[in-house]
Amino acid sequence: MSNELASNAGNPFNELKLRVHRRLLESVDLMALSSLDSAQAETHIRSTIQRLLSSDSPELSGVERERLIEEVGYELLGLGPLDPLLRDGDVTDILVNGPHAVYVERKGRLSLTDVKFRDHDHLLQIIDRIVSAVGRRVDRDSPIVDARLPDGSRVNAIVAPLALRGPCLSIRRFGHTPLRVEDLVGLGTLTSEMVRYLAAVVQGRLNILISGGTGAGKTTLLNCLTSFIPHHERVVTIEDSAELQLQQPHVVPLETRPPDVDGRGEITPRHLVRNTLRMRPDRIIVGECRGAEALDMLQAMNTGHDGSLTTVHANSPREGLQRVEVMVLMAGYELPVKAIRQQIASAINVLVHSSRLTDGSRKIARISEIVGMEGDQLQLQDLFEFVQTGIGPDGRVQGGFRSLGLRTRFYERLLAAGAKPADLVCQPGVL
Repeated sequence: MSNELASNAGNPFNELKLRVHRRLLESVDLMALSSLDSAQAETHIRSTIQRLLSSDSPELSGVERERLIEEVGYELLGLGPLDPLLRDGDVTDILVNGPHAVYVERKGRLSLTDVKFRDHDHLLQIIDRIVSAVGRRVDRDSPIVDARLPDGSRVNAIVAPLALRGPCLSIRRFGHTPLRVEDLVGLGTLTSEMVRYLAAVVQGRLNILISGGTGAGKTTLLNCLTSFIPHHERVVTIEDSAELQLQQPHVVPLETRPPDVDGRGEITPRHLVRNTLRMRPDRIIVGECRGAEALDMLQAMNTGHDGSLTTVHANSPREGLQRVEVMVLMAGYELPVKAIRQQIASAINVLVHSSRLTDGSRKIARISEIVGMEGDQLQLQDLFEFVQTGIGPDGRVQGGFRSLGLRTRFYERLLAAGAKPADLVCQPGVL
């Protein structure tokens, strides 16, 4: 392959892999290979390697032969050492802290794997393969990059001079089949009563803000809630890296663009939100509000684009609103705080807060509504919450969901939109 393969000299298996890889590159027409679909390419590579091994190392055992075929195939067609992890359906996060430390998360728990890259150059080559596939690059002049894999998984890479101990790669997995609301109920993320309320909220075109920390499941929840959007509506999504997997037929996904090496050509979420208003959307979905686009999003919600959804990083619903305030100020206008809060109160209807607990599980910790202003303060009312009661001997969080028994502020509006009274009224107590 190159110097990174040669760095394993001294190990007979790796030396054989190096020879086979070099001979494979000499035997295969890479341009012709790129025109084949993945299954055909894999079949061709496998048969070629089998032929090379029959003449080079006929003494290899069946297990060693299969391992070598897989590893050389991963290097040529896939993402090298990461391919087995990406094929593991239980892995939700892959975290590469340099070439010799690869961690994965399974069922909320991080663990170190025995996966290793040969050296920094090998890891950089895999990172470049990922980002170049979506038209981006990473190098010393552009050391941070966001990208995505073909299955929608989110990728972040950071290299020297910012990464001091070698290139770092973070992959947030998104399965080929997105989780459904029923799956979240089965996982204990929320209850069926909460689902019925949220379904009525989405179908009734209320504006929703989803808050939560990193890895709390905001994007997964957002994706699930979009399943309640009627299929006749035109939905425009705005993301830094496209992750949402909406099932509606009329979806227009938009993606931001970073600046080029000269600092030109950047397309920010704010640019896209403004342009979306000219695209006749029924709903606007911003994957995550991070900056000045919050002002344009609030204005869109206040000017007829009901039923819009977005997420924000925050530790509670009220902190989520405070983050929105700060982001509106980032737009550069000298707006009084009270005026901003009035905009928020009239634009955002429902707050859904998702938490990742100490055992790695995700819960919808709170569902609240904005009920108005009192003085210059936003007033919230909680409808549902998760109450933690302790930690079990197995380390699992103990607790349960409960309803506060309050009637939704939007009762009549949701009834008029077709909701059933039973979906909007929940008796106080444990669900």
